[in-house]
Parts: sequence; structure tokens; C-alpha cells
Amino acid sequence: MPKQLHVFVENKPGRLESVTEVLYKNGINILAFTIQDRGEFGMVKLLADKPDQGYLVLADKGFACAVKEVMMVAIKDKPGNLHKLTSVLLQHKVNIIDAHGFVIEPGKKGVCCLELAETKGVKQLLEKEGFGLVDEERLAELLL
Repeated sequence: MPKQLHVFVENKPGRLESVTEVLYKNGINILAFTIQDRGEFGMVKLLADKPDQGYLVLADKGFACAVKEVMMVAIKDKPGNLHKLTSVLLQHKVNIIDAHGFVIEPGKKGVCCLELAETKGVKQLLEKEGFGLVDEERLAELLL
């Protein structure tokens, strides 16, 4: 299952740069990211080609970080497709803890990254409903 890096950083200039520098110097490619403001601190969530290695090098440099399993769902970039995805999850009482998405090719394809309370059986459910799942390697191929 794909993994996402969560890095807790002080909310001040230069902290994102220090995270990206550590990953860059260790040959880790950032595929997508989001930043959430939490007052004095923030959380940087990253999809990377080598999330476990990213965790190790960031932790070694003193960053408070974690790795979380996520599901990356490929969806067509058309009106209503995100609604279809969320409706399927609701019908099966799947709780979405966190999510972010992005378009890879306008009008054609996008990816929705989901952190779920429970993942058991969700992969099969989504595939049955016509959604494709993407891993880090496939995401890198789609983006590059």
C-alpha cells in the first residue's frame, strides 16, 4: 500500500526548504505535497518515490515525522467523479480521515490520496466500482 510522509515543522520561513533539502540530498523525489497550518507549527504531507527512506533520513536529521498508509485512487477528471468515489465509500461506511487530490492531465485523469480509518476490503471495493489504484512507482510515471 502506498505511504505518505507526515513532517511536523515550525511555522516559520525556511522550514519547508530544510525538509526538501534533506530529501533532495538523499535522492528522494517528491511527487506531491500539501501543507497544513496548525498555528505555531505546520504539517507537511508528502508523496515521495521512497517514503520509508524519506522517513529515515528526516528522522535522522531531527524532524518529527511519521509514515502513514494511504490509498491513491485514479479518477477521471470529469464532473461528478469525486462525488461517485465519496458516495461509494459512504455506502460502505468507509471513514475518510484525510484527503487531497490533484489533476494529472486536465479533462482526463487525476488522483485522490485518501487516508482511511480502515482499509480492509476497500481496494477490492474500489476496483469493483471501476476505480484504479496507484502506487508510488505508477504515480511517478504518471507525473513525469
